[in-house]
Amino acid sequence: MRPGSALESEMVEKYVPLVRNVVGRLAMTLPPHVDSEDLYSAGLTGLLNAVRQYNPSAGTSFETYARLRIRGAILDELRRMDWVPRSVHTKARRVQGVMNEIEQKKGRIATEQEMAAALKISVPEYREWLEEIRPATFVCLDAAFSNDHDDSSSQYDSMADQRQEDPMDGTARREVARVISDRLQELPEMQRKVLALYYFEDMRLREIAEAFGLTESRICQIHAQGILSIKSFLLKYDPDFA
Repeated sequence: MRPGSALESEMVEKYVPLVRNVVGRLAMTLPPHVDSEDLYSAGLTGLLNAVRQYNPSAGTSFETYARLRIRGAILDELRRMDWVPRSVHTKARRVQGVMNEIEQKKGRIATEQEMAAALKISVPEYREWLEEIRPATFVCLDAAFSNDHDDSSSQYDSMADQRQEDPMDGTARREVARVISDRLQELPEMQRKVLALYYFEDMRLREIAEAFGLTESRICQIHAQGILSIKSFLLKYDPDFA
């Protein structure tokens, strides 16, 4: 699509609500000092890139492709802002390490009770920890396929021909998707449902909480536990996964 054309402007205007949707979902997990308008601006850049680089023959709907580009641009901005405090990263790594140890020893997913005992805290305290580290866990799965180069370019931007998917990149992404799918089947039913509703049905945490008759805080804790479990599983396949 020709940059600056009327058709380009029409497409951007049509899908602006998609940017607000993605920003709104991510903003729920962020501390107050993160400016949503900065994220919105980044999301608009992602949308514009999607409009200019979308290839209908690739077999993916524009909305799906645009959502990925918008989310990727926002996550790049969040990484640039380094909005998650170091203390949160440190605590998240500690929880992740304990979870890995338990799963290697038990050969199954760690329970909240086992996690709390290993961390030498109570179950309510462990849930408070999950609440504290949840911003890092929300970004974790969303950012699974993004690259960490300093130029903040996405995988799509780094391709030689942006109309074609790199075979290695496509294979790697499908393999990670398969691994995540396998892990989802092993999660406790409640964790599986929460993740499915949040990531695949685009429901907000508040809506999920209302559906199950739980508090939004409790749904956040269940989400964090599920994401940490998936990340622990991925680390077995790729020790460099972050």
